[in-house]
Amino acid sequence: MYSLLKIIARIAFPFYCRNIRINQKEILQLNGPLLIACNHPDSFLDAIILATLFKRPVYALARGDVFANKFYAKILMGLKMFPVYRASEGVENMEHNYSTFEKCRELFSKGGIVLIFSEGRCVNEWKLRSLMKGTARLALSSWEKGIPLTVLPTGINYSGFSSFGKNLQLNFGNLITEKNIVSESGQGKNIIAFNTALKKELATLVIELPKNDKAAIHAAFSIKQSWLKKILLFIPAVAGWILHAPLYAPVKKIVWSRAAHNDHFDSLMVGILFLAYPIYLLLITAIAFLVSKQPMCFFLLLIMPFTAWSYIQLKRQS
Repeated sequence: MYSLLKIIARIAFPFYCRNIRINQKEILQLNGPLLIACNHPDSFLDAIILATLFKRPVYALARGDVFANKFYAKILMGLKMFPVYRASEGVENMEHNYSTFEKCRELFSKGGIVLIFSEGRCVNEWKLRSLMKGTARLALSSWEKGIPLTVLPTGINYSGFSSFGKNLQLNFGNLITEKNIVSESGQGKNIIAFNTALKKELATLVIELPKNDKAAIHAAFSIKQSWLKKILLFIPAVAGWILHAPLYAPVKKIVWSRAAHNDHFDSLMVGILFLAYPIYLLLITAIAFLVSKQPMCFFLLLIMPFTAWSYIQLKRQS
């Protein structure tokens, strides 16, 4: 399931992301054992983007409470996700983190890649928050087992959190290895040393901007587009807006009513449209064929995605 969804996600990537700038594209080819230590501004979309871009499979640590439902837990496990619990999700659940970390160490011993969100929780903002201890504990415990783990500081930055077709900046920092951190001063001091080193790296990778400074956000993320591109895509973009409004508008209204204030709106929009769009595309194509009886209608399977992409390219940049 993971491999299939990864292929589909790569195809769909241009439809929820207008542009992405990556400071070190060669990083995406890395093998493990690797721990991706990332900030966490946009819920599960952060994990989707990184898993889509990396060549090797990426296992992600996700908030433990979503694994409470056994059905959802099986799906998440199939998507290479493991639960990690915070004290706010029940102190009695914290002991489950030991088994999750053990699974991570088993993956590292086989050259695997794991993604952890070092801030612990998702907040839609342009700011690096305080780091939790989980990343340090996982890295240090892996080194204690003799695993040659490398830690990759990663900053993922979005132009916005409530609009489709955003601009992204993905920044990778200097790799952190055992020799950079471990000393003879004890685990507590090693955790502090690790977090200090990681935060120093992330501070250069995460774009920090005032949440309401639209001019600064636009200046940091906007891209220039040629007039020729705008002219060529104008008509397809208008058609894209018309053709997709019957799907996009009601989905946005429903998701906004339920997730406008919990920092999951953006990710839910991408997730729902990712699942609903193929159905919508087939439905429109089938209706057009049944009404017109023209085989040419099946070209809508290519034309409609192109018009959607055109609209995303030309829509106002936040």
